[in-house]
Amino acid sequence: MIILSVDLGKARTGLAICDKTEMLATPLAQISEKKPSALLDKVANVAVAHQAELIVVGLPKNMDGTEGDSAKYARDFAHKLMEKTGITVRLQDERGTTITANNYLNATNTRGKKRKNVVDSVAATIILQNYLDSNNR
Repeated sequence: MIILSVDLGKARTGLAICDKTEMLATPLAQISEKKPSALLDKVANVAVAHQAELIVVGLPKNMDGTEGDSAKYARDFAHKLMEKTGITVRLQDERGTTITANNYLNATNTRGKKRKNVVDSVAATIILQNYLDSNNR
């Protein structure tokens, strides 16, 4: 099934997708949007345009496993996204994904504006790949 993943951010949100084989996640886009309702509309439009059958939203837990305001926002966003699209939405622990994304970008010497433009979609790709790996075991 086609799965879309979302790495929510305060200013930029990363998106990634996999095809029907569910083997490999790939970066899709980065949305620059601070207004939650506009972001919801944009993500919903991408999901529908790409015929997503499942959406995975990153759940930003604290390192000790507790949940704060960001996790509450992610849960609320996921619920509204499911209501808006009718597509099942699952939450995936995203602890460490931005750090991992930055490490990947360091390894490829991606710096400056280019890095800023891709880091969130790379983090969304890691979230989705983690989801795929955990479900294909």
